Amino acid sequence: MAKQRSVWLTLTLALALTATGCSSTKKDEVPDEPPEVLYQDAQARLQSANYIRAAELLEAMDSRYPFGAYSNQVQLDLIYAYYKQDDTARALANIDRFIRLNPNHPSVDYAQYMRGLTNMATDHNFFQELLNIDRTDRDPAYARQAFADFRQLLRQYPDSVYAADARARMISLKNRLAKYDLAVAKFYIKRGAWLAAANRAKFVVESYPDTDTLRPALELMVEAYNTLGLTEMANNAKAVLRANFAAS
Repeated sequence: MAKQRSVWLTLTLALALTATGCSSTKKDEVPDEPPEVLYQDAQARLQSANYIRAAELLEAMDSRYPFGAYSNQVQLDLIYAYYKQDDTARALANIDRFIRLNPNHPSVDYAQYMRGLTNMATDHNFFQELLNIDRTDRDPAYARQAFADFRQLLRQYPDSVYAADARARMISLKNRLAKYDLAVAKFYIKRGAWLAAANRAKFVVESYPDTDTLRPALELMVEAYNTLGLTEMANNAKAVLRANFAAS
């Protein structure tokens, strides 16, 4: 309890300091400078991790010079600035806008990659992770979308420089989705809905056979089928369990 109280105190203090900083800092206006000057300033802000100011400069450029030489790169940099601020809604809106307006641009693969990253970030919850709260049973809608985003990237741009990282992230996302479905199956067991539990566990086995959820899902199938009196189906699940985990 004392440790948790300490974490909450630290979090509360950090939020208070953030709120104080936000309220005491007036948003600076963007000066009327040539686009190259504004862009250099925005790049310097991005390099120094001042993403809020970088976004302000880039937004001004996007508004003042929508068809200028820096137009496409400004949009891509805005996506990154929003992503780094955890402003996922605006990041996704700008990603979709860029892909819609520039379907043949050389950096469309980057935009698609950032779409996956942004949806993946939306699935995370900073405060729950800070307090080490299990998120297994939380709706993985954004994780599913991120998985679909990365899969589309690999289908359309298999040779993209972002392909390898996308594959690695898909493995993490697949485990996240598998754990969620397993948690749902366990929830059904607690409710006495054995058939629903068996069906969801079967879905886990069929959809995520290369994850750590395979064994517990098979065990759950055996338990559910036995409870339902479906001996043959229970024996089949048990056979698959033994074939895959004979050593243990």
